[in-house]
Amino acid sequence: MKHTILLIAGIAVSLVFIALSYSENANVYEQLAFNQEFNDELFTLGLYPLMALLTVLLSWAFAAVYYYVINSVYFDRWYHWLVMLLVASTVTPAVCHVVCDNALSSDGVDYSMLLGQFAVQHVIFAALTFIVASYSIRWWSSNCRHTPLPQ
Repeated sequence: MKHTILLIAGIAVSLVFIALSYSENANVYEQLAFNQEFNDELFTLGLYPLMALLTVLLSWAFAAVYYYVINSVYFDRWYHWLVMLLVASTVTPAVCHVVCDNALSSDGVDYSMLLGQFAVQHVIFAALTFIVASYSIRWWSSNCRHTPLPQ
């Protein structure tokens, strides 16, 4: 029962993160970095919800790969989990950066410098989402359920 509640809570937190990316006034991305022109461009192109969706999906996917695909007794220590956290925290912002850069380039604007700052935000969001996903789905793993912290 406790494990199901954690799964539901993790899904709820992820859905709230996605929902907050749609908000015009309380946008989760605009809270960390604010440049009116850049934010307006991303909001107009509808990139905030896409970035939130990519962040959630990729972070949950990396957690699922760790707990259910790798799922090895030889890869069940906290530092192995940390490696997966670092991979998720670098791949997710890279994918989001490419998607944003392509969308902005096709719109005819260049925000190269601000996209770097935006990528740093994605590192934070990807890490937090990976942690939420880990604590939501780790309980059903046969070998890695004690990672990163024992039950």
